[in-house]
Amino acid sequence: MNDAIGLIETRGLIALVEATDAMAKAANVEITKRIDLGGGLVTTVVSGDVGSVRAAVEAGATAASQIGELISSHIIPRPSTGLTDAFFK
Repeated sequence: MNDAIGLIETRGLIALVEATDAMAKAANVEITKRIDLGGGLVTTVVSGDVGSVRAAVEAGATAASQIGELISSHIIPRPSTGLTDAFFK
């Protein structure tokens, strides 16, 4: 398990693709999963060290807001054991 996970949620896939691309380019993070929530809401989950995840989420949130609708972004440093298995695998 890496030190942190970051999430970005958008309304619409195009904004999420833009955000995910920005996250991957901004920092050394692993794109863990894409989640389709329904109603046009989609989320990308990334993981890595806390600093990289923070930089990636900030870049992704900015990119998503410029091209579409950013719903939310969040960083969880040192997630509890089992959190990623329960929600993201």
